[in-house]
Amino acid sequence: MTSRDELRLLPWSGPDGKPCFLSTDDDSSHLSRLADTVETTYLDHAADVLHHAIALLVLPEPDPVELRAASADLTEALGQVLRVAESRGRRLP
Repeated sequence: MTSRDELRLLPWSGPDGKPCFLSTDDDSSHLSRLADTVETTYLDHAADVLHHAIALLVLPEPDPVELRAASADLTEALGQVLRVAESRGRRLP
């Protein structure tokens, strides 16, 4: 049996909201590559959201509706980035 420390935390949750894990010795397997792609997408999206939020915050009077939307986007992106960081941290030697 594979220990929890050897499992890769995937960047998505299951249908019940619980974490999904991958057990494989092959970092180039289809599911490993898919997880890598999703992680990269999440990180790129977070950078885009951050740049947009910064642009809003430098405005003298940013639109409250846009600020609220940016806050929601930032919250989602932060959750995704934290999941990626946890997953990658578990895989450090």
